[in-house]
Amino acid sequence: MRILFITSTRVGDAILSTGLLDHLITKHPGARITVACGPAAAGLFAAVPNLEKLIVLDKMVLSCHWLMLWVRCTTKIWDLVVDLRNAPVSYLLPARTRRRMGRVREPVHRVRQLARVLDLADSPPSPKLWIADRHRHVAEDLIPDGPPVLAVGPTANWRAKTWRGEYFAELIERLCAADGIVPGARVAILGRDDERPMALALIDAVPARRRIDLVGRLDLLEAYACLTRCAFYVGNDSGLMHLTAATGIPTLGLFGPSLEVHYAPWGSLCGVVRTSVDFENIFPENFDHRDTGTLMDSLTVDMAEKAARDLWDRAVRAGA
Repeated sequence: MRILFITSTRVGDAILSTGLLDHLITKHPGARITVACGPAAAGLFAAVPNLEKLIVLDKMVLSCHWLMLWVRCTTKIWDLVVDLRNAPVSYLLPARTRRRMGRVREPVHRVRQLARVLDLADSPPSPKLWIADRHRHVAEDLIPDGPPVLAVGPTANWRAKTWRGEYFAELIERLCAADGIVPGARVAILGRDDERPMALALIDAVPARRRIDLVGRLDLLEAYACLTRCAFYVGNDSGLMHLTAATGIPTLGLFGPSLEVHYAPWGSLCGVVRTSVDFENIFPENFDHRDTGTLMDSLTVDMAEKAARDLWDRAVRAGA
């Protein structure tokens, strides 16, 4: 059996789609899997079981990347094509069965929206990532056994979604204090290499003896493996937040100019805290995500600390 799985170019959306892929792999053991996605998300699928091919869709002028996909896939007869991009070209591929995204107008989480593609709305599959031994070994070297680790994601794909570094620093001190949820914890700071300028203030604020600076040092699956070795995560709404939630560790997402109803971290040990200014009123006049500064200032450290403690208490009660 051959399955073509066409998923997102964005890391967060691609992660949220992996539950569907896991469902297909479980339902059809031994099926040969081809994944097509954007370059930013491609690393997520490197260790997918029975991966026959990974097709990276680099955006081209006149949408020629879809023509490239057709050229690479039209010579096979696919038993199942799952198209989460609603690309017209997927209609032209020889396939016994096709499943495509429908339009959803009501407010619903992205995982639930994706689940409808395979008629799984009543039991939406949670995101699932696959790693190899080499990813585990990298994580063991970077985060050796020792005191617990608080993971922090201080960056995002646009500055308006980023909480200030000094707020993160104060929250870290509270959570790692003697009466905090992870007393004496080491602090792992994660982000992409191009996001390092956004993270520098926080990196400098965390004492070197406790700091694990991973910004720009990891690919996606190495980051995932490192996060599995952490006790708790707090960070902005980002792909990294969704990556962490997929590990199953307690994950707190910070929200302001984005909607948690669609993109809250998914999982039983996940939580959100948002700005006191609601989404409808948070955007300034002439907002432009490319150059507008943070819109997260109405989220106080007190609010974030309370949400972190509440989530930690929930995790302890669940035996996590």
